[in-house]
Amino acid sequence: MRSVRALLTAALLGAGLAAVAAPTAHAANTPVPAHVFSPYFEAYSSDDPATLSSQSGAKYLSMAFVQAASAGSCTAYWNGSTSQPIASSTFGSSIASIQAAGGDVVPSFGGYSADHGGTEIADSCTNVNSIAQAYENVITTYGVTRIDLDTEDNSLTNSAGIDRRNKAIAQVESWAASNGRTVQFSYTLPTTTGGLASSGLAVLQNAVQNNARVDVVNIMTFDYYDGATHEMGTDAENAATGLEGQLAQLYPSKSAAQLWNMVGVTMMPGIDDYGAAETTTVADAKNVESWAAGKGLAELSFWALERDNGGCPGTGGSDTCSGISQNTWDFSHAMEPFTSGGGQTQNDFSLSVSPSSASVAPGASATASVATAVTSGSAQSVSLSASGAPSGVSVSLSPTSVTAGGSSTLTATVGSSVAAGSYPITVTGTAASGSHSATYTLTVTGSGGGGGSGSLVNGGFESGSLSPWTCQSGSAVVSSPVHSGSHALAVVPSSSTTGECDQAVTLQPNHSYTLQAWVQGPYAYIGVSGGASASTWSSGSAWNQLTVSFTTGSSGAVTVYVHGWYGQGNVYADDFNLA
Repeated sequence: MRSVRALLTAALLGAGLAAVAAPTAHAANTPVPAHVFSPYFEAYSSDDPATLSSQSGAKYLSMAFVQAASAGSCTAYWNGSTSQPIASSTFGSSIASIQAAGGDVVPSFGGYSADHGGTEIADSCTNVNSIAQAYENVITTYGVTRIDLDTEDNSLTNSAGIDRRNKAIAQVESWAASNGRTVQFSYTLPTTTGGLASSGLAVLQNAVQNNARVDVVNIMTFDYYDGATHEMGTDAENAATGLEGQLAQLYPSKSAAQLWNMVGVTMMPGIDDYGAAETTTVADAKNVESWAAGKGLAELSFWALERDNGGCPGTGGSDTCSGISQNTWDFSHAMEPFTSGGGQTQNDFSLSVSPSSASVAPGASATASVATAVTSGSAQSVSLSASGAPSGVSVSLSPTSVTAGGSSTLTATVGSSVAAGSYPITVTGTAASGSHSATYTLTVTGSGGGGGSGSLVNGGFESGSLSPWTCQSGSAVVSSPVHSGSHALAVVPSSSTTGECDQAVTLQPNHSYTLQAWVQGPYAYIGVSGGASASTWSSGSAWNQLTVSFTTGSSGAVTVYVHGWYGQGNVYADDFNLA
């Protein structure tokens, strides 16, 4: 949130530590209500969240913030303070008390200070698996079912961080489905009075590209800084209406009710950071609550619970009071009916495929697990189907129907004549509440169809071994990082070698081919030698697909290779494809 200017200073206080006690399990992995009032709690204050929850009547709290202690770190802490680890010793007893009283908390990653300073976990950490582990650690430590991602300031323009964050979301959702857990993700984003700006919209577009399910998009309807005088309640409703229209473009298969049930609105009691021209009144809060209940929004919130009092009339942007004359907890009481009056919880589910891709030679097959999980309401019957397989590839699901929370096995069998290439297969689950899909990418290696051509084998290294690749000393198959599946190749250069790995293949003579592979690391080269000569390279810390076109000679024989550069860092390669 934009009002957390005191965050870094307050974090040094090491406040908010509860007595050392393991939290009790949240009942039956229960999702937060489909329509919930969940104000933010400033975790860097000296207040106890359970006490303020009880005093205000707010049963659900969004707890802010979780972040790295320093830029470049992959370890998350409350408030970025190493004295407040993600452990039962930090807030565990308080969170357990809130859960025992029938509520829950939503840990929030990020916030303005972290987003500005590079300590938001996906901006700080360049390893997607480690980012996902940070989310999973919070989920399992506190028994929570929703994670909030407060993304603003520099985090809105860090394209690599955005991509890593959404890849980690997809990974956690797959983990949750495989383990029968309910996990939801909300994005909290700044807004204009007409909906998201292009930077916030780009975050969601990247989530769609990465098959990351976003359950709630929560907009901050304050700190517009546009020089206008605002009626904050009306502007909040207009911003949410604009967001619903943007979501309709991103998720065309969703109904209007489902789209509204993705929308969240966070207000700021009283005078925000901009000043008196942006003042939210208790009447505004009441009006927005009534409007949101009628529309079926997912969430109402405000920044922050510690501000819900009239202790500093005329003061803007305070972390401890609203700046207007009010009774303590007036805003909480105005919005609390939203949780109980928001209607019945809608049934819904998630669907994921793990692994999400495989490389298969003609005549062979691959399997994957199709997992479902309850994300709201009750479990329902889900019918499963697969579409998009090319001619010669058969895809089966066993069983073809599951109860949400169950899983099925997908088997893809590739005929001997299937041409090499990558084929996206859409796996769809259909239930009474609607449908959800996930993509399984099947890469057929070699050129198929006989014709005297050979094929590139073990292009995804899913065998777990190098064969038939041959490598210079030090290179090996690894389980992290990977572009897809469970394995990739680590190429390890030395001061005297490039770490090169090779595979000899015999292709059709005098024929044009395209070699593709995903790589990351400094000076990552792929290419062919022997009967043809072509190569390309890139440098970068994120996965990047390289493409090399070449034409074979009269023998058709070439050697496919990948290597790094002398004395530079490791290069990682995955998902080679020759077509």
